Amino acid sequence: MRENTDTRARIQEIALKLFTEQGYEATSLREIAEALGVTKAALYYHFRTKDDIVASLTEDRHAMVEQLIKWAQDQPPTLESRREFVRRYADELFGSHHHAFIRFMERNQTALRDHPKVERMRALMTSLVGVLCDEEDSTTDRLRSSMSIFTLHAAWFLLKDEDITDEERKTAALRVALELIERSPAEQ
Repeated sequence: MRENTDTRARIQEIALKLFTEQGYEATSLREIAEALGVTKAALYYHFRTKDDIVASLTEDRHAMVEQLIKWAQDQPPTLESRREFVRRYADELFGSHHHAFIRFMERNQTALRDHPKVERMRALMTSLVGVLCDEEDSTTDRLRSSMSIFTLHAAWFLLKDEDITDEERKTAALRVALELIERSPAEQ
């Protein structure tokens, strides 16, 4: 079973790379199989269509985001809980291929616009940002909280040409994200 899991993960990794570099619509299953060094039949054992690959990628991300949201909902609504939430999200985003998935989504927006799994991802991202906000928060505080999450994502796009390590990118993004969820005493 471990070999099937490894093969599935490798297919996802290669497909994600090709979808991002060439575009979702321009990448064929044959190209994915060739990049993996397997036959199309071997690829079909795991995924029958490109859409199945995208669905599996989004399902993995859904599970991570849902788990993080559940954790946050079980915490007291304190500043320290929000800080820990942002730290945990940064760990997930920088510790796996999730940043590559986000880059893929950004580069293939038109092709994926009506994909149901992608629509669900958008809704989950709204819920993710909502965890950082209280009902009585001002518009400014809601925007600031939202920007803390987007800062973590932006580090992959805005700092991509910087000559820094992923850890340095994460440290800089996390510092800014945590500053954004802080509220001045006059705003509290």
